[in-house]
Amino acid sequence: METLDDIDRKLLALLRRNARTPASDLARRAGVARSTAQARIERMERMGVIRGYTVRTDPHAAEMIRAYVLIQVEPRRAAAVAAALERMPEIESLHTTSGRFDMAAQVAGRTTALLDRALDRIGLVEGVRGMETLVQLSTKVDRRA
Repeated sequence: METLDDIDRKLLALLRRNARTPASDLARRAGVARSTAQARIERMERMGVIRGYTVRTDPHAAEMIRAYVLIQVEPRRAAAVAAALERMPEIESLHTTSGRFDMAAQVAGRTTALLDRALDRIGLVEGVRGMETLVQLSTKVDRRA
């Protein structure tokens, strides 16, 4: 896989802020020609660095309550647990982690009752040994697309 340089990283940062920014504006802000910016973006798309473009919604406007769930998994059960959790639509993202917890999930529900039900379902997944939940109160910085 080709490596990314500072210009690629700058273009990615600009696209994360607003994926609809015209190529000419991206080029100007990155200090390169428009054709260079466009070629680099197309290369990163082919490489799979840029997997697509999406809409970022305000969590409050979407009326979702989010929580981070730190999950302890029984030995050698991580793949099965991840597969089971992947099927849960309430799980927005799932990551493996190091330390006391083996996985971290971001879970969303429209109400606290729905979020609570999702948490109960996570706890019932075979191979989940324990979990700790942190309810998200507000977001101060979010640079993800």
